Formats: sequence, C-alpha cells, structure tokens
Amino acid sequence: MSAATPMDDILAFLPCATPDAWLDEAVLQQDILLIDHANCEKKAAATAMSLLYKFSEHTELLRKMSHLAREELLHFEQVVNLLAQRRIRYIHLGASRYAGGLRDQLRKDAKGQLIDTLIVGAFVEARSCERFARLAPLLDPVLTRFYQGLLRSEARHFQDYLSLAALYSEEDIGPHVQRIRAVEEQLITSEDPVFRFHSGVPPR
Repeated sequence: MSAATPMDDILAFLPCATPDAWLDEAVLQQDILLIDHANCEKKAAATAMSLLYKFSEHTELLRKMSHLAREELLHFEQVVNLLAQRRIRYIHLGASRYAGGLRDQLRKDAKGQLIDTLIVGAFVEARSCERFARLAPLLDPVLTRFYQGLLRSEARHFQDYLSLAALYSEEDIGPHVQRIRAVEEQLITSEDPVFRFHSGVPPR
C-alpha cells in the first residue's frame, strides 16, 4: 500500500471539492483570478506577520510563520510579475466573503483565538492548494507550471498551521476543526455573487 501524499491529506481535510462551476468561471475570468491570487498571497504574508507580533512567546510559531511569510511574499512577487507580463493592471478588488466568513468562527478568548486562527489558516492553505491542483490542467502552459510549482509549499503551509494548532491547544482540536469545516463547506458550495480565488459557486 502506498503512503499518503500531502495532497491526499489535504483532500481528506477539506469538506468538499471545488465545484466545477467555479473552475469554469475561473477559466473565463483569469485576469480577476490572478489579481485576487496576488491579494491572497499578500494577505497570507500579513497574517503570518500578525501572528509573529501577537504570539511572540511561542518559539515554534515564530520559526514557522517567519518562513511562511517569506514564501508568501515571494509568491506575491511572482504573481505581480505574471500580471505585468500579461499587461494586467493590478487594480483594487474587494475581498471575498471566504476569509471573513471563516474568521467569524474565531473564539474570543486569547488561547481559543490563537488555535482557531491556526485552524482557519490550515483551511485557507488547503483550499488554495486544492484549487491550484484543479486549475493547473485548465490553463496555459505558463500558469500550469506556476500553479503546479506552488503545490509543495502550499501543502507545507497547511501542515504547519495544523501542527501548530495541535501543539498549542490544551484540548483535542478535532471538534474545532469540524466546526470550522462545516462553515468552509457552506462558503465553497453555496452561490456567491462575487468571483474571487476563494469564492463559492457563481450565480446561474
């Protein structure tokens, strides 16, 4: 029997696959896809830096988040370069409902907020990785190579967030993962009027 791969772990963690309707829309709206991808990389780096400042007593978190922030900023630079090569202007886009919907699930106490923030980070990275893998075969060769090249680091980011949540929690994180997983599934599978990298199903 072959060992589970990082993608196997991601697919087991996520509550559902990306709907085909979102993939169809992504192929049609590649400019918006790339602009929002850049935004996602920038926000991911900012999230990691925020954790560095707020929870500076946790050595393992500092180590993993500093590495993650550097990688996310490199990915941001790479997407910005792709936008320039394709003469796509990096315009302001409003945020999708996805990250905000997940953050609404954070507990209010400091310890619970840290654990839930790490679990949310795991879901964001896992969903990104799953979408990169689903999108790659549908795009031109340059984007295909780029998205396939992101899979390893994004899978590691998912594992880092989840392992940190387990490390710093004084209880089983399973119930909290399940609570946030239910919300993530609703955000991904329900109709969403705004197309973004993490949006739900486009209106019919």
